[in-house]
Amino acid sequence: MSGILAQPSGPNALRSLLGGDEIVVAPGAYDALSARLIEEAGFPAVYMTGYGTAASLLGRPDVGLVTASEMIDNARRITGCVGVPVIADADTGYGNAINVIRTVRDYERAGVAGVHIEDQVMPKRCGHLTGKVLVPVGEMSAKIRAAVAARTDPDFVVIARTDARAVEGMDAALARAGAYLDAGADVLFVEAPESEAEIEKIAAAFAGVPLLFNWAEGGRTPPVSMAQLSELGYRIVIFPVGALLSAATAMRSHLAALRRDGIPAPASAHWPTVPEFAESLGLAEVRALESRFAE
Repeated sequence: MSGILAQPSGPNALRSLLGGDEIVVAPGAYDALSARLIEEAGFPAVYMTGYGTAASLLGRPDVGLVTASEMIDNARRITGCVGVPVIADADTGYGNAINVIRTVRDYERAGVAGVHIEDQVMPKRCGHLTGKVLVPVGEMSAKIRAAVAARTDPDFVVIARTDARAVEGMDAALARAGAYLDAGADVLFVEAPESEAEIEKIAAAFAGVPLLFNWAEGGRTPPVSMAQLSELGYRIVIFPVGALLSAATAMRSHLAALRRDGIPAPASAHWPTVPEFAESLGLAEVRALESRFAE
């Protein structure tokens, strides 16, 4: 677990994971607490979800309402409380290729190890919602070239995402992904395949290329085992919304019981106490630092 004085793992750590034998499994964090719990559970990386960021910051769906500064602020809070590398959603890069330069540098300064940028127009939509519109291939390729040129750390991971499957079909999605690879992307992310055959087709088209698989809980892509994804050659698997949806479900249940009964549900007997939860968040370290720096 990362301490208050510790530095977060950066791009080099993510590169090391990508070069290892195991798939990099990165559950989605929507805030600092969820990121801390992901690290506590033993996962090697954290994924900062744009869907979850929109829900937690604005209480709204992922339809392009969250600004670049809000996303980067959230990323900074997340990297500040974990010691594992953080992969962040950077939406469309928040403008043209010149805007992407600033976006990448701001995410780098926030301590993020890598970002994915997508080829939707702005305002974008969640990759598993309908109504998406794409920018031209050339425009997106320019964004990827700009992102690669902008990074100050050569290990910073640039992930190119295409949402073309739902708009132009799988063959067009593969062609777009190939163009983005040629533009310098380190990892390819073909969003929302709709069958196991399509998942396999993506892997076959880019054998030897690092691929990201979005295991979107409740999304358009069918569930696939980790063993199958590993065999196909996928290198990163994100679970973007499971923590968010489970938290929202638990809160709804608690609030319904409180409203109905006037006291918390019986499940509260299994909750940690307030002091216990504070200890899990690093209270002992804070006390130690208070003693260390006391006058």
